[in-house]
Amino acid sequence: MTTTQKENLLRTLMQREGIQAFITPSTDPHAGEYVPERWKSRRWISGFTGSAGIAVVTTKQAALWTDSRYFIQATEQLQNSDFQLMKEKIEGTPTISEWLGKILPQGSTVAVDGWVNTVSEVEDLKVKLKAYDIHVRTDIDPYEEIWTDRPEAPRSKAFIQPLEYSGESAASKLTRIRKEIGSNALIVSSLEEIAWTLNLRADDVAYTPFVLSYLIITPSDATLFIYKEKLTPEIISYLKGEGVQTRCYTEILQAAQELEIPAITQPDKTNYAVYSVVKTPIQKESPISQLLIFKNETEIKCFRRAMEKDGVAMVKWMKWTLENVPKGNQTELSLAAKLEQFRREQPLCMGISFESIMGYAHHGAIVHYDPTPETDIPVKPEGLLLIDSGGQYLDGTTDITRTIPLGPLTWEMRRDYTLVLRGFINLGRAVFPKGTCGTQLDTLARIEMWRYGINYLHGTGHGVGQFMSVHEAIDLHQFRMQWRPQPLLPGMTITDEPGIYIEGSHGVRHENTMLVVPATEGITFGPYYTFEHLTLCPILTSPILVDMLTTDERNWFNNYQQTVYDRLCPYLDDDHSKWLHEVTRPI
Repeated sequence: MTTTQKENLLRTLMQREGIQAFITPSTDPHAGEYVPERWKSRRWISGFTGSAGIAVVTTKQAALWTDSRYFIQATEQLQNSDFQLMKEKIEGTPTISEWLGKILPQGSTVAVDGWVNTVSEVEDLKVKLKAYDIHVRTDIDPYEEIWTDRPEAPRSKAFIQPLEYSGESAASKLTRIRKEIGSNALIVSSLEEIAWTLNLRADDVAYTPFVLSYLIITPSDATLFIYKEKLTPEIISYLKGEGVQTRCYTEILQAAQELEIPAITQPDKTNYAVYSVVKTPIQKESPISQLLIFKNETEIKCFRRAMEKDGVAMVKWMKWTLENVPKGNQTELSLAAKLEQFRREQPLCMGISFESIMGYAHHGAIVHYDPTPETDIPVKPEGLLLIDSGGQYLDGTTDITRTIPLGPLTWEMRRDYTLVLRGFINLGRAVFPKGTCGTQLDTLARIEMWRYGINYLHGTGHGVGQFMSVHEAIDLHQFRMQWRPQPLLPGMTITDEPGIYIEGSHGVRHENTMLVVPATEGITFGPYYTFEHLTLCPILTSPILVDMLTTDERNWFNNYQQTVYDRLCPYLDDDHSKWLHEVTRPI
């Protein structure tokens, strides 16, 4: 079925319901980054496969909004459809509300599915469209009718994340949460928060070991709403021992409606359908999001072990790639498959933490490029290969980017490689006082490339979970130009990933996952913090314009490379140890 045919099915339903526009986001009932196949309605209606975007279909027009990571991809995938690409944050691009306000007559009705739109999203839309005398409906899911082969909700078996990896029992975490919520209830929709709270995992969401569920915590009890097929006798016994009872996943609406005490509902994570039935809702951030971003000593030790294993896999892949690309017959997809193979050979590996971004040559300029059989290209012994990837291990989640020189490079490629490296180093060796947030440090990653009139539009770093989401608590601790007030504090994990992207030519990004650690008390206004680089993988030196680096930058870089060698060498055979020793020589 073509996108036009799908649009026509939607428009027929809209006409029947008296709707002039329907808005389809990229989310599911849990506001997750990666969503189960059942809720990939935006992809189904538009044909755009990127992870972020909103499709809007009116009675006569269609448009799709997405951010700078996907401009190139969306342009290609929408070219044979009726969808107009709307480039977010680019001057002249209207917001969804502005666009609808301009093309729809007063008194029109715009619909969204309350199950896959958060409280914040719905309330913001209502306010903005009210200015145009446009009404909003939240009680309809057209895809339940028009998407005839729509997948069912996932029903994988849940399993326990043992204390040897989590470091704290679910009962202990529930006690801490209850101290934060006082006499109120807490409705937890975020799968990330549920996984952390209950030390429970599953295989319901791609790349993230989450359990499809809801959780309601009150001062006296806790109830997990989950499909019964997911529960084994072991899980039922475990939950009971931690003070958690269970009900069916589909009973969440009834349970939320039955609450007789005020209930905290985080507006940017709770879907509107659940929120709308709560008698006394309190719109407030969930305390769990602040608790889970601090890793305990057990989790930190596990992270370090996971990074060693991931580093071994990356070293084996880098060596293999540099040796085999010149022989021919390698493509982006074959190299991605080989890297996954090396990761899965490591102990406790449960898979990959996101679809590998394997961008060769001009594909490297597509910030979130995922090769497909349709886009896959041969990789040649020339130019640059950008690989952003990660693994899921029972003891940690990894996220790493390296840019691989495969042969002759232009001066511009080497310049960009070096500029990104300087930003990576200067942010990664920062020392800062307590109270500093990521926005205040973000400039360190960009300032050298700004001198050349070069910038990038994505954030420079995000939190990383411990055998959870590779993008942890995404609205909290970050490096980015846009204001994020969350201070960076010891125990937080965060990535350092500046980049340069030259459309039609190449892309460069270097990325490590880091841990915030104490630095010194300082002379004034202490304490001060810095970063421990958890990621252990060499950065290849042949593209570096060494004269562009300061002495301090060179010293830091050489020390990091030596640490990589010292930590990984015990896990490598002689052949790989010799290769690693060679590529980590001082510059």
